[in-house]
Amino acid sequence: MNNIKRFGVSIEKPLLEKFDDFIKSKNYPNRSEALRDLIRKKFVEEKWLQTEEEAAGVIILVYDHHKRKLIEHLIDIQHDYSKIIISTQYIHLNNNIYLELIAVKGKIKEIYKLNLKLKSINGIKYISLAKSTLAKEI
Repeated sequence: MNNIKRFGVSIEKPLLEKFDDFIKSKNYPNRSEALRDLIRKKFVEEKWLQTEEEAAGVIILVYDHHKRKLIEHLIDIQHDYSKIIISTQYIHLNNNIYLELIAVKGKIKEIYKLNLKLKSINGIKYISLAKSTLAKEI
């Protein structure tokens, strides 16, 4: 315990209430352990970004396909990353909303670059990257 350092954090009440709900839902014993876990996760993600290894994954998008120029922007970006996109599937959730699944395989850095470009498009309602590994043994 002598390596433990204490520090204060200022946070808005509504955000703290959400954090406390998160802590409770994930059965963390306290705020400190939850915060340590979130920090560790971020550092692992950053390290994953810096590797030159290959991986596979799925980028999940939800968007209104009637949004002006959104489809054209998506297609332009996907053409730029055609070397790592191995499949795309479009699912109509209702008259306006699409769920798009983009299967990717390639250098981790390139997968992240694609994800960030897609995330920056105005009109994307939701985006998530499901990451996997190409390791022979998991």
